[in-house]
Amino acid sequence: MSPNGPVCGLLTDLYELTMAAGYYAAGKSEEKAAFELSVRHLPPNRNYIIAAGLAQAVEYLTSVQFTEEDIAYLRSLPQFAHAPGGFYDRLRRFRFTGDLLAVPEGTPVFSGEPVLTLRAPLIEAQIAETYLLSMISFQSLVATKAARIVQTARGRAVVEFGTRRAHSPMAGVVAARAAYIGGCIGTSNTLAGKLYGIPVYGTAAHSWVQAFPSEEAAFRQLQELLKASTVYIVDTYDTLEGARRAAALGPPLWGVRLDSGDLLALSRQVRAILDEAGLKDAKIMASGDLNEYRIQDLVRRGAPIDAFGVGTELVTSADSPRLGAIYKLVELESEGIRRYTAKFSEDKATYPGTKQVYRFKDHDLIACSWEGPPGKGAKSLLRLVLLDGKPVQPLPAASEVREYAARQLAALPAPCRRLDSAWAYRIEYSSALTDLAKKVRSRVGEAAS
Repeated sequence: MSPNGPVCGLLTDLYELTMAAGYYAAGKSEEKAAFELSVRHLPPNRNYIIAAGLAQAVEYLTSVQFTEEDIAYLRSLPQFAHAPGGFYDRLRRFRFTGDLLAVPEGTPVFSGEPVLTLRAPLIEAQIAETYLLSMISFQSLVATKAARIVQTARGRAVVEFGTRRAHSPMAGVVAARAAYIGGCIGTSNTLAGKLYGIPVYGTAAHSWVQAFPSEEAAFRQLQELLKASTVYIVDTYDTLEGARRAAALGPPLWGVRLDSGDLLALSRQVRAILDEAGLKDAKIMASGDLNEYRIQDLVRRGAPIDAFGVGTELVTSADSPRLGAIYKLVELESEGIRRYTAKFSEDKATYPGTKQVYRFKDHDLIACSWEGPPGKGAKSLLRLVLLDGKPVQPLPAASEVREYAARQLAALPAPCRRLDSAWAYRIEYSSALTDLAKKVRSRVGEAAS
């Protein structure tokens, strides 16, 4: 990810580039291709996926390029020893010039539904595969996990705390964005706050307390610095004694944070300490290996916790850390002749042709893109984002996407939002799409015989 400059074209799998060289050598690189990105199967314990990462996909498509150093590196690889010289000239002028359609970020999607559709010269659409799959998959996983966590918090604030546990610092940045889209009120990641306008939050680490000769001295110094934003971490030594020392200092403060131990029992005891000191407005935040199941249990049992900080489980989507996203060629046009393509291998079959997804109140319909709206109440999900490589209109800010996602989730059937049981949202396929798949299968079978 490069938020302040071009994206390096080498940020892709090698075979995308060897195929690109092969397309050029075969005279196919400028054929008009259509690829679709979708999720083959929903992960375990997921009844939906929140689409996220579109903003970074657009950033990539509008800025990806190859420098002379990139091209020199490719020339040095044995896989490109026989690539035509013209291929490198094509990379020098490489820019995405095609069209992008996508479901709006924050939209709940289901297996088999296109999330993105690219129409572009074959070489451009092929090279984009790796980046798009990675970015959309990761942010969608995190946004979905965040939505589940926020749901179980039942109105209590959830802050994303996970950059230090993410798979890289920059993964932490986009994870913060995705978690915000999924419903978190903010993040501890300062760069994400700057880049995406996400509210940032922070308390203090145990090292802060350990750095002073006494817990009281550490608390006093923190209060001098942060005033009404002060959040004391009270479990460095003895949690209840720490809470008493914090309470004795009085206002100004936001509250205290519990990071270990029996959060149910401790939150009740700490709440009593704060209330007895006249600090009824002081809040309690809990953190420490939290996920939707632990939060759900704490809330159901009446823990007086006002906010949750969630890190590792959120930014890694720990219980379902992978998404079976696919990026498949569905159409190819050469010299005015359009050919529809699909896979028919067992368990990995795809439907040919570009598609539109129509959402009704209780089900979705996947249809050929050239079909008209299927009836009253249908809402088309895929919308034009880039035309000839240029944005059609500005993308919404992360805060707008967050609000949109909340509305879309609330509109889903209630069983779809359950945590503990699988519930299959109804997906239908139009007769025209089904017929097209049969025709393409027949054609492929005849060509193979």
